Amino acid sequence: MNETFLRRNLQPIVIWALLLTVPFWLPLFGGYTALAGRVLVFALAAMSFNMLLGFTGIMSFGHAAYFGLGAYGCGLFLKFVYASTPLAMLAGTLLGGIAGTLFGLLLVRRRGVYFAMVTIAFGQVCFYIAYKWDDLTGGYDGLRGFARAPIDLGLTKIDIQNNGTALYFFILLVFGVAAAAQGFVLRSPFGRTMLAIRENERRARFLGIPIEKHIWLSFSISCFFTALAGSLYALLNNFADPQGLTYVMSGNIVMITIMGGMRVFWGPLIGAVLFVALQDYVSSAWPTTWMGVVGVVFVSVVLFFPRGLMGMLQKRAGT
Repeated sequence: MNETFLRRNLQPIVIWALLLTVPFWLPLFGGYTALAGRVLVFALAAMSFNMLLGFTGIMSFGHAAYFGLGAYGCGLFLKFVYASTPLAMLAGTLLGGIAGTLFGLLLVRRRGVYFAMVTIAFGQVCFYIAYKWDDLTGGYDGLRGFARAPIDLGLTKIDIQNNGTALYFFILLVFGVAAAAQGFVLRSPFGRTMLAIRENERRARFLGIPIEKHIWLSFSISCFFTALAGSLYALLNNFADPQGLTYVMSGNIVMITIMGGMRVFWGPLIGAVLFVALQDYVSSAWPTTWMGVVGVVFVSVVLFFPRGLMGMLQKRAGT
């Protein structure tokens, strides 16, 4: 029984052991905790997107809209309302999630390239508003003048403002809770219905499943988690900019998901590690050509590992 349990849970055990010990081993490879925090932020955004693409079979090229709205919502709350990190995260998550939920009502009857193109259009509308509304968003220069606040627990405070290690573990805590919530959704009857829609939408419709309703709910849940990742991005950088709303950011999220494995729960985390490492280390050596290197790596993964890196590992392990 213990051997069976270990075999089934070996992957998450190894992943969490590495994540919990990052501050100890990452400096040995020339890394730093802020880099690990960025990996978790992009991993959460890609895992949220994977709920839509990998587990429901619906492609969106506009998820940066909800990521960026989450970042702006968090930053605006800290700057103009109240210096509370948890409330700012809640504000950012609600802004991006509710926007995605309402917009999803217009999308549920679209499929394929039409669905994807409309999501791009919505993302560009959000980018244009952030770019032009200088008085509120800071325009092209981005939203500045706010900072993450310490976490007040009553008897004590956690200093995530100046302590990089504390900030990392705070992001890791939020990431862990979000990942657990996503896993719960995917293992629920609703999650099984998402898989049925992905595998054969027509058959699922014949079985009496309300397809549009489930796609809308899947899209909405994905947007809420993506907005949460965006709020963490704003806290990590003490900054929010319109570039986080563009189709380029959406493309990054798609690349991370596909490189890691779009039908594998932990796949986007592996994709985020690869993407952020390439972005950080390669751009230091070749600041003008690093995107070309990322492109070559992405094409290579798609050609030689069509199931993604994590999908390849699972296939070799026979799981």
